[in-house]
Formats: sequence, C-alpha cells, structure tokens
Amino acid sequence: MSAVAFLNIGMHGRVNPTLPVVAELVRRGHSVSYHTSPLFSAEIAAAGAAVHLYSGGDQPLADPPTPVNLVEGLARTTVGVLPGVLADLRRLRPDLIVHDSACPWGAVAARELNVPAASSFTTFAFNRRVSSPTRGSRSLLAAAAAQPRSIQAYLRSRRELHRRYHTGALPPVDLGNIRQPLNLVFTSREFQVDAAAFDESYRFVGPSVGARPIDRSFHTDQLPGPILYASLGTIFSADPKLLHVFATALAPLGGTVVVSTGQTDPAALGPLPANVLARRSVPQPHVLARAALFITHGGMNSVNEALYAGVPMLVVPQGADQPMVASRVVALDAGLSIDTEDVTVAAVRFLAQRLLDEPSFRAGARTLQDAQRRAGGYRRAADELERYMRTGPRTQPARADLPPRG
Repeated sequence: MSAVAFLNIGMHGRVNPTLPVVAELVRRGHSVSYHTSPLFSAEIAAAGAAVHLYSGGDQPLADPPTPVNLVEGLARTTVGVLPGVLADLRRLRPDLIVHDSACPWGAVAARELNVPAASSFTTFAFNRRVSSPTRGSRSLLAAAAAQPRSIQAYLRSRRELHRRYHTGALPPVDLGNIRQPLNLVFTSREFQVDAAAFDESYRFVGPSVGARPIDRSFHTDQLPGPILYASLGTIFSADPKLLHVFATALAPLGGTVVVSTGQTDPAALGPLPANVLARRSVPQPHVLARAALFITHGGMNSVNEALYAGVPMLVVPQGADQPMVASRVVALDAGLSIDTEDVTVAAVRFLAQRLLDEPSFRAGARTLQDAQRRAGGYRRAADELERYMRTGPRTQPARADLPPRG
C-alpha cells in the first residue's frame, strides 16, 4: 500500500471534506499523514490519519478575509511552516501529497521533494473563464494599492520563498487557485460554474459527506418540526444582530429554529423566541437531514451539504467566493439570495416563506441532490487518488532524491 500526505489550511470548510477521503484511504490499507493546525487534531485522528502539527500552533486567518489579506497571509504562512513540513515529509517519504488549492506550502513541498501532488478544491474550480477571488485582476490590484503594507509583506514573503525553495509550482499571485495534474473538485459538474471549460485534470467528485462523531448532547431527532436552520459558518465572527434577525424572522414559520453561531457567543444574540435553539456549533449534516430550509453564508462546504440533503437555501453572502455560490444556487432554482445590507425581519421572513411554500425550490434542490450524489463523493475521490498513484502524472520526473523504502 501507499503513503499519502494531506496538507491543508486551518478552515473547517477546507478540512471537513477531506476527512471522509482520509478515512476511506485508511480503510483501503494506505498509510495517511495529515499536516494541520492543532484545532483539527481530534477530527483528523478520528479519521485514522497520523497527525503532524504545524510549528507555531493554529495559523490565524484574517477576519473577515479579503483577497489581498488572504494571499499575503498564505505567503507569510508558507514561509513559517515549510521548514517543519519538509522535515516531517522527508522522514515520512510519501508517495503522494494532497494539498488544498489554497495551500502553497503543499505545492512547494511536493516540488522540493519531487513527489507527485494532487490539489483539493473545496470551492468551485477556477480558470480564465471562472475567475478565482485571488486572481491578479484590476480589482485585486486596486485593493492592493489601498493596502500597501499587505502588498509589501506579500512581496517580502515571495522573495524569501524564491530564495530558499523551488517555487515554480506557485502562481505569481493567485494563491487560492493552485492546480496540479490531478484536481479533485468537491462538487458535481452540474453545480460547477461553466464545467465544460475544464479539462480532464479536474475530477468533479461531488460533496464528500461521511460519518462524523455524533454530538450526543444535540438530539436532532427529538426536535419538533419543521426544522429551520441558520448558520453563517464556524470560522469567523458572525454579527449577532444578523443572527438575531434570522431567528426572529424564522420563529413563526417553524417548529424549531436552530441557529449555529460559530465564533459568536449565543448570549450576544439577546432574548430569543422560545422555539429558537442557539448553539456555537451543531452537527450540521444531521440537522440538514431534517431541515425544511437553510439560511447560509454560502460557504461551499455548507452549500454542498445542503444540496446533498436536498434542502432549499436563502444565501446571505459574506465575502470571498460566496456571491458566486449564491448566484449558482439562484440560477439552478435551489434557493434565493439577499445582500446583508438588505436583511430585515420582514425581508427574511418573506423569502423564507417563499422557500417553504413554492415547490419549485424544493424541486430544484432535489434535482441537484441527485447530481451531487451521483458524482461519487469520498469513494470516488479515493478511487481517483489510487488511480493517480498507479499511473502517475505524465510529466512527473523520477524521485531520485529519496532513498528507497526499506
């Protein structure tokens, strides 16, 4: 069997889809290491991988993220973690490195060690026709001009990387869109924007939804229905006033309103209707399995999980690629969208009532549910990685720098 190393950035939306793939590879007899921040240690260990922590602890991300501070933070983090990552990988001698599409240190490590690499896209796939948020566009350049300290820090990090490592695998700017000869995209071709514009190196394997540890303190099956669910993600702080509006708007429409507050203290929402349950985190796939609708920020992982469950959505984009995700949900009749500045109790209640009453939204979500499930999920992803390890990338040179296995 083979040794596979996963490298990722510190975001639930990036890590969670890889965990069922890790568990499947372990089940098939492969040795899997996972290089990560301490925040994810327990979940990764539960999937069966050997956990290797980045030096310096959890890697902070800008809150809220913007394309400029994201590329600066990724470049800076790469400088900091690469020495430790390379030391671990030289000892482990993996046959394959699987890194997130926004994980520059994974791409550089693969090039340094001359190991085949695959990229994991938990967002949409991007190319010239489907623009990445970190692409070197006029808007990015204009934003960078307004943040000279960020761009100076980025240039310092890139110079340092160029001085110390082989950085040919990295794009000049677009560090959120690092491609490899194999690119696993965790959505279906039907949901991907302009899927026909991508070559065979992109494999649309669908949502990677697998068993997660059960939160026995959260009894989803005992909640009165219909369940209406709202979450703005778990990584960044959500505006408590916004979450309060969602709870107040949904309360008259459902049996139970579940609000996941993420980094926001539930107490900050203030008094809530009696049928509202606010928690920092909930077992999202289990809640979605019973939900009648979902208010979401439009993070790709959350949207994929909702579509996998066939749940219509009201998308309230907060940044990054979320407006693009929201547009796709609306275009495919799987939900509606509203800008944050337009959110009021009356507006949210009106749109939520439409999602509950108009069968076209449930039908659109169910159509995409079928497509998401047909794509294959984590088993298909494991199949693709095994096939890649057997055949190898056609342009990959021999690994002459590593000693043979004992």
